[in-house]
Amino acid sequence: MKMRKLLPVTAVAAFALALAGCTVTGPTENFSGFPDEERLVHEIEGGDEAVQAFWMQEGSQLGIAISGSSTCPVIGSDIKVIEEAGEGNTVEITTVPIPENQICTMDYVPHTSVFWTPAKVSTAEPLTIRVQGEEITLATK
Repeated sequence: MKMRKLLPVTAVAAFALALAGCTVTGPTENFSGFPDEERLVHEIEGGDEAVQAFWMQEGSQLGIAISGSSTCPVIGSDIKVIEEAGEGNTVEITTVPIPENQICTMDYVPHTSVFWTPAKVSTAEPLTIRVQGEEITLATK
């Protein structure tokens, strides 16, 4: 009897989360290092290797790894579509500012932020990603 009551509630909750996922602009996860190989579809490195981008989960997610201090990681905070698919296919990722008085180590490690791939961009055409004044292009998945 309890299962019957939980099933509709679970279905409604799952539907609500699915709708919310369409409008989420913040990262779904953040972690030190690079994504596991089995999650990657395609990757590209930025010009100075400080920024790397990845199609993940069959293109439903976009990962950005930015290298910097391990005690002051550069973390993506928001993704915004600048030009929709067919019109440039470009997104911009903003990052969390690091306080000026924060003491950071001098090491150089990657930190990955994962976002849902915005509905208005396409994995079937190259995606231009702007982050921290750098622009990189991620090839089609």
